[in-house]
Amino acid sequence: MATCRSCGRAIGFLEATANVGHCDDCFQKETQARVEKRNSASTRASGPDTTDNAAIEAVLLTTETAPNLPIAERIEIVTAECAFGMNIFKDLFASVRDIVGGRSRAVQNTMRDARRTALFELKREAWLVGADAVVGVDLDYVELSSAGSMVMLVASGTAVRLADQ
Repeated sequence: MATCRSCGRAIGFLEATANVGHCDDCFQKETQARVEKRNSASTRASGPDTTDNAAIEAVLLTTETAPNLPIAERIEIVTAECAFGMNIFKDLFASVRDIVGGRSRAVQNTMRDARRTALFELKREAWLVGADAVVGVDLDYVELSSAGSMVMLVASGTAVRLADQ
């Protein structure tokens, strides 16, 4: 049986996995402390509901290192998956564009929305494990033809904690 990283109390496997090695109480306290720290440091935070967007501000890099970001600790691999369906009208117009050539703005907008959503979810996953940045970010697009006309975007990277400067 696992033990809580903070208080040493015995915890179950699911609790240890979901709470990154902490019991429910300690995980809640640590998360609240992290939110308060980030809110006080954030100049963009305005209003009480800042934990959803303003507090989730991880740096995303496609490289493993950067000269201005000293990595103190690699925490774990984080991923985010987004599946987006194309409706019948987008499919119809994309098929026409395939025949006559040109760009399909509807498909491009759907792909842009998928990328933005996946990267935000990746930041959220990093924030949940206490990371300051995600390095080695990779985006993979997959067409799910068996599910109709859907596109899945998988974003992955390594969540890291930065050294205090």
